[in-house]
Amino acid sequence: MTRTDLSLPISTEQNTLLHTMVPGGAHTYAKGDDQYPESLAPIISHGRGGHVWDVDGNEYIEYGSGLRSVSLGHAHPRVLEAVRRELDRGANFVRPSVVEIAAARRFLETVPTADMVKFAKNGSDVTTAAVRLARAVTGRTMVAICRDQPFFSTDDWFIATTAMSAGIPEQIAELTVRFPYGDLAATEAVLTQHAGRIACLVLEPAAAQEPPPGYLEGLRDLAHRHGCLLVFDEMITGFRWSEAGAQGLYGVVPDLSTFGKALGNGFAVAALAGRRELMERGGLRHADERVFLLSTTHGAETHALAAAMAVQQTYVEEGITERLHRLGDRLAAGVRQVAADAGVGDHVLVRGRASNLVFATLDENHQPSQPYRTLFMRQLICGGILAPSFVVSSALTEDDIDRTVEVVAKACEVYRAALDAGDPTPWLAGRPVKPVFRRFA
Repeated sequence: MTRTDLSLPISTEQNTLLHTMVPGGAHTYAKGDDQYPESLAPIISHGRGGHVWDVDGNEYIEYGSGLRSVSLGHAHPRVLEAVRRELDRGANFVRPSVVEIAAARRFLETVPTADMVKFAKNGSDVTTAAVRLARAVTGRTMVAICRDQPFFSTDDWFIATTAMSAGIPEQIAELTVRFPYGDLAATEAVLTQHAGRIACLVLEPAAAQEPPPGYLEGLRDLAHRHGCLLVFDEMITGFRWSEAGAQGLYGVVPDLSTFGKALGNGFAVAALAGRRELMERGGLRHADERVFLLSTTHGAETHALAAAMAVQQTYVEEGITERLHRLGDRLAAGVRQVAADAGVGDHVLVRGRASNLVFATLDENHQPSQPYRTLFMRQLICGGILAPSFVVSSALTEDDIDRTVEVVAKACEVYRAALDAGDPTPWLAGRPVKPVFRRFA
């Protein structure tokens, strides 16, 4: 039953406490309580499979687990077994561990389009390393990023281009330009405008929309024709599109690519992969000027690499990517049906690949709306669904999906009432959720 009077007193108290000790009240902006309806930002106690429990004792079906990182579900037994096995053997040493050999071999077997790999702890570090390497190889300073995709790194070269650029010199932003997804002519215009200055094109190979036929091949040819590198950010597409990433699915090999999120099923591990002649510039076996590629104290923690190997093995042996797509297809079909039944099919939209679904909330004028997002999320949370997105994990069951659709159906009825009233405010019970990137609090 939908809990319209859901109260989270302990979570509210602990959110307040967090803000006194942690700037923003969370260690990732996307997890901030400003991203949730007021007084409905649960503090998580624990998770198991596709469900989580908050400190107030409420159970939720969870989507977007760990910002898409926990794709096998919480406390997955194969991953935990691999981690425990390494914990008793030591986590970090003064020289490389034998685990690093096994992890590199496993990764390169899983992603055969790459010749070499280097591990780190988070996606921002490896993507910035790719940019640094591209600049060193090409001798150019500028970077071109896809303007239709929301995030690439916490480092200055990207954050300088967002609304939260405080503390970054304006000159840094001038070194990053944008190109549109799917438009080769417009991208070539950017490359021509900055002829001889752009080191690389950085993009997610696919996101909410599939690449147009021939687009990724054309983009690679375009980049090379203009003397720059093609970098695929596979943080999300890695494993969710295929075990070998989007490059494995679409058959287009980038010069460099970066992986993370699902790679460790919640454990901190990321990877920079690419062509040998490029990656070697960060090594010792060449006569060129050396590149400070990646050097992280914790980048090769044995238990995190063991988790990554277990994740890759599980994906391959258990057909996880196919399961993610089956669950996502069931969810998308159900949500679209109940939204249409409630008369909000043009306002509550499900977008993206089945393994990586997001929802859009549109107002009376069919424009994206934070107030309507707030209304929708409030109804979901009160119904026991924690869903900043509709990104599935393989731990969800068909019953979980069907229960989610039932809650969405009730949420759509409230959504319809708000549209008819021309104002969602009476259903918000507080301030609207806010976009992550904004200039002021």
